[in-house]
Amino acid sequence: MSVKKVGVIGGGSFGTAIANIIAGNGHQTQLWMRDPEQVESLNQTRVNSLYLPGQELHPSINAVHELQSVVEDVDMIFVAVPSGSFRSVVRQMKPLLPPGVMLVTATKGIEAVTFKLMSQILAEEVPDARIGVLSGPNLAKEIVNHSPTGTVVASNDAELRTLVQETLRSETFRVYANDDMLGVELGGSLKNIYAIIAGLAGAMGMGHNTIAMLITRSLTEMARFGVRLGADAMTFLGLSGVGDLIVTCTSPLSRNFRVGKALGEGKDIDMIMVELGQVAEGVNTLKQVKEKADELGVSMPLCSSLYEIIYNKAPIGHIIASVMLAETALDVEFVVGKAKSLPG
Repeated sequence: MSVKKVGVIGGGSFGTAIANIIAGNGHQTQLWMRDPEQVESLNQTRVNSLYLPGQELHPSINAVHELQSVVEDVDMIFVAVPSGSFRSVVRQMKPLLPPGVMLVTATKGIEAVTFKLMSQILAEEVPDARIGVLSGPNLAKEIVNHSPTGTVVASNDAELRTLVQETLRSETFRVYANDDMLGVELGGSLKNIYAIIAGLAGAMGMGHNTIAMLITRSLTEMARFGVRLGADAMTFLGLSGVGDLIVTCTSPLSRNFRVGKALGEGKDIDMIMVELGQVAEGVNTLKQVKEKADELGVSMPLCSSLYEIIYNKAPIGHIIASVMLAETALDVEFVVGKAKSLPG
């Protein structure tokens, strides 16, 4: 099988960056955007002025507002819309999709109330689809600037993994494969929480020692939680785990890092979200993960401390105290293929 026509659902920064790669590789590429004015602007100027201003895009990208023209007779679809609207958009797509279409989620988040990951939503809504997950340390602005970047495609479908690799691979964009969809998708969702924490620590003037400790303990929490849900701990040592965690915890290009920095500067969370103008998935994911961790009895002191800061107005110093006082003295919890089931 060869991939000729590709649809990208979601004209945000990452959806646009992915469409730009696909078009550059010679595939017929349609980019669905919710706002008709943005569609017209991109098609005329070759720039996504709202999400990637100043970045000229490939001339063959065709932005459209009608879902049907994007998904009919298509070989592969990447879905890159915020987690809060993911299910509703998929439901709109469903009656228009060709049988057995390949659907790849590029959304990093968890659905409220159900605690469903995006791939699980795809499986529920479109049970005959071939499903994959795309996740990694992928800042959209750097991708469109052709900065060398790696990502991960995860799926139980070996052919889908190969076809996604062929569709996205370029001189500056490398796609690695994994069959642990749960671990890859959890890594992309959970790291957003810890990027907020890193931004907080940066605003507090914490040094490199502190940031290194926070990132490392964050990785431990991610793996501990993931293993409890059935993921492979070793997945969190790859690009979709520690790789994505590092970039979002150290780059001001990360929306979640910027949220944490603003929190650390004393701004109100509601005002921060308004000023950001884009979805920061970490704020939504935090609540879902805190509640699930409590339900499962998984120790996640950093996550719990951030929850107290955002939702119960605890002082921001609570974050550092959670590491210095709440954790045990055990350093490494990884063993090959799984993580040790240890408290705190």
